[in-house]
Amino acid sequence: MTDAELAAHLAEVAGKILIEVRESGMFEGKSLGKAGDETANQFLCHALRQQRPDDGLLSEEEKDNATRLGMERVWIVDPVDGTREYGEKRTDWAVHVALCVNGKPEIGAVALPGLDLVLRSDAPIDIPPAAAKPRMVVSRTRPAAEAVSVAETIGADLVGMGSAGAKAMAVVRGEAEIYLHTGGQYEWDSAAPAAVALAHGLHASRVDGSPLTYNQAATYMPDLLICRPEWAERVLDEVARLAK
Repeated sequence: MTDAELAAHLAEVAGKILIEVRESGMFEGKSLGKAGDETANQFLCHALRQQRPDDGLLSEEEKDNATRLGMERVWIVDPVDGTREYGEKRTDWAVHVALCVNGKPEIGAVALPGLDLVLRSDAPIDIPPAAAKPRMVVSRTRPAAEAVSVAETIGADLVGMGSAGAKAMAVVRGEAEIYLHTGGQYEWDSAAPAAVALAHGLHASRVDGSPLTYNQAATYMPDLLICRPEWAERVLDEVARLAK
């Protein structure tokens, strides 16, 4: 398999495993999220170490290994992005598998198992036309104040949604024009979504406009903007204005 084929295959299979764990009826509430996370993580990490033994690996559910910092190629995975939504049997959760090369999100796959869908960097889909009035996806439980303020200023409708991957893929799938996040994230939250978004010709950056750079010693990456290119400058300008 190519790297892109591997990423898509792993994301899809991990998603199917997660559905089976949930439908087994063995777990409820937080224990379901924990069981799903651990099971999917074991599959992804063992598979990557088997298939790409010379590459680095960073997973939300795995103890970090600093040897990755000296590697050009590093896989970054999130076994369950949106554990709460997964446990509630919603569709807005995801599985992330990304390959970053020299810190850049070159290859990625985001599975949306609840929709039986995998979005991939090597197989871009046609993005539907933009809505006349922009739609901005935000957290369904705690929308960031900056996002709410920017939406009001540019006249965007807010669309509440679960995981970061689901929100980013909503832009890819034409369900929204803008995903602005300022509430705190880590590298595994955005690496695969950013790779997929960039492959579809979308804008993806930090909210100060700087590039998304991965495989850092500190994995905290608190902000993100994924949007249609025509909205990037306006949204970045509004975020900068709020920061003054």
